[in-house]
Amino acid sequence: MSHVPFAVRSRVAAGVLAAVALTVGLSACAPLIVGGAVGGALVAVDRRTSGAQLDDQGIELRANNRLKDELGDARARVAVTSYNRRVLLTGEAASEAVKTQITQIVSGVANVREVINELGVTTSPTLKERATDTLVTGRLKASLVDAKDLTASAFKVITERGTVYLMGRVTQREADRATDVARNTPGVSRVVRSFEIITEQELANLQPRPAANEAK
Repeated sequence: MSHVPFAVRSRVAAGVLAAVALTVGLSACAPLIVGGAVGGALVAVDRRTSGAQLDDQGIELRANNRLKDELGDARARVAVTSYNRRVLLTGEAASEAVKTQITQIVSGVANVREVINELGVTTSPTLKERATDTLVTGRLKASLVDAKDLTASAFKVITERGTVYLMGRVTQREADRATDVARNTPGVSRVVRSFEIITEQELANLQPRPAANEAK
């Protein structure tokens, strides 16, 4: 990947700081919080089809709405992240029963082909822990941008309590390289990979084709 200008990295850093400010301003007392996790691609390039991207947006919206409607008073904080119709659940649930219920609810959402439930049965993190997770995500995204042998936009990064979750359609080489980058990022205690592995040929087919030489 070509060198990323300083201005771009500055905008990334500014976005991270804004996210931290938002995180610190959240209340820790709400019995149920559902929403997208801290993560996402840094630029618009995406290896999913446009249909898959639309499905993922719809899955996250419908899953969040169903969780709000069906969990009632059950205490949980659920972040729903869908990538190529595979759904990662991170956050906390009050009990194993609530955790199982959440899996069942999300599994029933249209177009979901797999649910990866990484919810912890524990109390919600403190505001300091959430802010730290946001900073870790920002650091890792910046490191992926700086890695000249990786395409940062191919990876989705979610951080919960120091555990980093990596998603994306990537080759084995890219998966291993990104994992190494994540493990060497300050603040990361554990790396969980949830990749869809593609071949080098499949990756080549995803690259933009050069325009035909009209001079011929």
